[in-house]
Amino acid sequence: MSWSSHRLHSGDEFRAVTRGGVRSARSHVVVHLALLTQGDEAPRVGFVVSKKVGNAVVRNRVTRRLREIVRPHFATLPAGSAIVLRTLPGIENQEFTSLKDDVDSALAAAERKLARRLENAR
Repeated sequence: MSWSSHRLHSGDEFRAVTRGGVRSARSHVVVHLALLTQGDEAPRVGFVVSKKVGNAVVRNRVTRRLREIVRPHFATLPAGSAIVLRTLPGIENQEFTSLKDDVDSALAAAERKLARRLENAR
């Protein structure tokens, strides 16, 4: 799987997701989910890892861990959806299983919120 087709590239795309989508937070991660287009576009993801998390080595490790956690969700997300995962300080000390549980529950909550928003818009 090539990540270039599944990445958010520009700041405008990140802003569209964070401002126009739904948000769900857990202890060390905040998930923003939005539908950018109604086309056949593959789901896309972007990561925001602040310098408060650690140095470049730590931030890249956190990003790699989050990428592997999100990868299985691409099969279930609707086409045209976009996710921004924003990390909070302390995430670098979390074990992979607890981080996976946090991201999975936050993503599930965001999907429910988005479905409710789309249902109310009709």
